[in-house]
Formats: sequence, C-alpha cells, structure tokens
Amino acid sequence: MTLEELNTLDAAAKITALQHCCGSQAWVDRMLAGFPYPDQSALFTAAAENWRQCEPADWLEAFRHHPKIGAKTTNTTAAAEQSGTASADSNTLQRLATANKQYEARFGYIFIVCATGKSAGEMLDLLDTRLNNTPDVELRIAMGQQEKITLLRLQKLFE
Repeated sequence: MTLEELNTLDAAAKITALQHCCGSQAWVDRMLAGFPYPDQSALFTAAAENWRQCEPADWLEAFRHHPKIGAKTTNTTAAAEQSGTASADSNTLQRLATANKQYEARFGYIFIVCATGKSAGEMLDLLDTRLNNTPDVELRIAMGQQEKITLLRLQKLFE
C-alpha cells in the first residue's frame, strides 16, 4: 500500500488498517482526525504524538490486543514479531509462561515488549528484569514498547 492509497481508503478500511497497528481506539480516532497525511514522515510523527497523548486506560486497551510472549497465536503479525520464540526449547518456553504469569499478577496486564528481532532468551531476560520495576515505571516502559510496535506495524503497511 502507498500513503496515497491509505489516505484515500474509506473510513472503515482506514480504521481496520490502523487497528492492525494499535488496539487503542483513542489512538485510532486521533489518527483518523489527521487524514490525509502529506507524507510518511508526517504520518509517523502523528502516530507517535497521538500515542503519547493517550491515557493509561488507552495504553491498557492496546496491550489487551497482544498475545502473551511465547504463547501460541493465530495472529500472524504477532507470530512473526515473536518468531524468536519459535525455536525456543521447552524449558525456555516454560520459564516464559511462568514469568508471564508473575508479570500479569504483579502489574495487571500482559508483558509488552517489541519482540521483533529478539530471541526467546532475550525476551525472558527483559521480562525478568522488568518484574522488578514499580508499577508506574513499568507502565511507562510498556507504553514505550507499544509505541515501537505500533510504528513498526505502521511501516509494514507500506511494504
């Protein structure tokens, strides 16, 4: 798809494309208000700025659209992003599952990490480290990771 094609999609198709990038309705609504975008730079700048203007409840809404790291999923985008877990041994996958449960119990949402290019071991190390964060610090880190995911997915619309 080109930016021109994205700019000229009907509203329903734009919503679908944007929701594929981020599950926050507030972010999608903010992005819709900015169409048409003059160039990709403006689109990506708006995507980042609109995400940072969202509230914690919007961030949590976006997080709910992700499968857990290492879990089986039918979401082909998420599966590709988490491909580093595909070759992980059963011990690492079990440790990820256990750490995911601890994380969710501690923070109330799933572990969010921009998994693209990371091995299962790297993600497990990040998960273990981030379990030590305070809830406020961790929410900000997860929000930043969601921003990275959103921007990568937005870029993939043009590939």
